[in-house]
Amino acid sequence: MPTLRPYQPADAAVLADLYARSVRHYGPRAYTPAQVAAWAATANAADTAERCGDGRRVLVAQDDAGAVLGFGDMEADGHLDFLYVAPEAEGLRVGSLLYAALEAHARRLPVPRIFVEASELARPLFERQGFRMLGRNDLMLGGVAIHNYRMEKWP
Repeated sequence: MPTLRPYQPADAAVLADLYARSVRHYGPRAYTPAQVAAWAATANAADTAERCGDGRRVLVAQDDAGAVLGFGDMEADGHLDFLYVAPEAEGLRVGSLLYAALEAHARRLPVPRIFVEASELARPLFERQGFRMLGRNDLMLGGVAIHNYRMEKWP
């Protein structure tokens, strides 16, 4: 069973790599090759370190040997920005474990709502967790059109 721990600055490169590998592995299930490439290109250690070190709650899932299996975050206003699972952790319910811990954190803050911009791939997870759809976002990443969904939950 994976365990959760708080983010540490030394995690930034590992998390950026996991993010890119996750997008390249899961992305083709719902996005074109160009969209996957543009999305994966947004992962880098410097940006990950900056975002994860800005005061938000960041949790890292790891196995018994310490290998990182996923990570997720929550900003002080209830916004979930990251929720990524390593390809080798597929089927282990790491995303659900991370989400449950982040929702518990939101309840302790408390925040009035939890909100996210969910990919096609993450949308079913958030729907199972009781999120409602607010609308679709059409955006550009590296000159490539891609979309996600605005979703929210009132805990």
